[in-house]
Amino acid sequence: MTATQTPGRGERVADWLDGRLGIHSLGRKYLRKVFPDHWSFLLGEICLYSFVVLILTGVYLTLFFHPSMNEVTYHGSYVPLNGIRMSEAYASTLHISFDVRGGLLIRQLHHWAALVFVAGMLTHMMRHFFTGSFRKPREINWLFGWLLLFLGLFEGLFGYSLPDDLLSGTGLRFVNGALLSVPIVGTYLSMFLFGGEFPGHDIVARFYSLHILLIPGIMAALVVAHLILVVYHKHTQFAGPGRTERNVIGTPFMPVYLAKAGGFFFLVFGALTMIAAVATINPVWVYGPFRPDQVSTGAQPDWYLGFAEGLVRVMPGWEITLWGHTLVLGVLIPIVVFPLLLVFIGVYPFLEARVTGDRREHHLLDRPRNRPVRTAIGAVWISLYLILLAGGGNDIVATRLHLSINTVTWTVRVAVFVLPVVVFVVTRRICLGLQLRDRELVLHGRETGLIKRLPHGEYVEVHQPLDQAELHTLTAHKRPGELVEREPQP
Repeated sequence: MTATQTPGRGERVADWLDGRLGIHSLGRKYLRKVFPDHWSFLLGEICLYSFVVLILTGVYLTLFFHPSMNEVTYHGSYVPLNGIRMSEAYASTLHISFDVRGGLLIRQLHHWAALVFVAGMLTHMMRHFFTGSFRKPREINWLFGWLLLFLGLFEGLFGYSLPDDLLSGTGLRFVNGALLSVPIVGTYLSMFLFGGEFPGHDIVARFYSLHILLIPGIMAALVVAHLILVVYHKHTQFAGPGRTERNVIGTPFMPVYLAKAGGFFFLVFGALTMIAAVATINPVWVYGPFRPDQVSTGAQPDWYLGFAEGLVRVMPGWEITLWGHTLVLGVLIPIVVFPLLLVFIGVYPFLEARVTGDRREHHLLDRPRNRPVRTAIGAVWISLYLILLAGGGNDIVATRLHLSINTVTWTVRVAVFVLPVVVFVVTRRICLGLQLRDRELVLHGRETGLIKRLPHGEYVEVHQPLDQAELHTLTAHKRPGELVEREPQP
């Protein structure tokens, strides 16, 4: 453009906005922000994109779902339930599944996206845990991620309960029993939640408000805050040549990372849609409408709450009476342990900083083997979760493996106390062994499989020295005392 030409309308609009919002300055600063390349960073993107899918499909479902427990007589496309009395919530779920164009696909896509969302969050947090990226200055962002996981568990429970089918009603019976086990105020909590005696007439409407309005709003705010802090603190990266605590090596956000992220979003969306199209999930028409006098056979919650049910199933049915109040310990202890297992994840960064006395800023990630205690603690948590998940399906395990349910239950009870100890010791020793192997690689190089005979007759294997990049990766960490003591003293 020459000096005599006047700016176009688009340029004038851009100048007007930049003068009031500073868009150009912000774009120049942040659009060229560098993002490191590593496959593990895709886990966070899976969480974000599945959350977007949840929002989109959830908006569609709200157009047809009726959150009411008023009874109606069903007359719809699903012939086996014609003439059956059911709630409006269940009838509208059947309507979405069989009469709304694409309704069943969207419903299943919403459910599968919820499962992947929680799985992605848990895996994403474990990646941060094992690599130590939760350390200063990212403790607050770790708490934001933990709150998202915590809210996601209950958001899934509320959404799972909305269809008012027999399976979700069985889950609500479990919730009611947990509330009633709370000393002194348990009955009040139950009456407040259900609006009267279980199952009440308001629970679907109340869960609906929480599920589509309150909790998603909080989660969306947390996602935005989480991403802002990621940009503010800059990305962590694994140690390597040229990588320090003060720089980030990777690709710029615009245009490289943006193009890759956009393509990955459609891959996640497409994969979820494919799963929803070919894999049935939560077929509520098979279970039938909820009735308080019935319980569905083989009832199982979604996987992320299976360990909570496992705590209740493997706990002995203990009861004690104190000051005229009966304490149902068989339910009370599990509902206390359940949040404690989650709280431990949330407060771990502060516990580690206090125990180790580490107050430095960290932008380089750890290899899990180089932090054997932390890695062992993470493995213990995962093992405890998995064994309790098996306990939550003890009837299914017993049926499939043709075992006594008592055998399965006692096995889980013993494993809850024994398995974490074994996992901690074994994981820690594996990490130390891997460090010793790395030490050998640094000192002697990589084995080539070639045997060479020395002039005096000795046969030795030829070792290939590591390149500088591998040497940097294997030595860019502080070695624990267990291995330092093994080194020969000068």
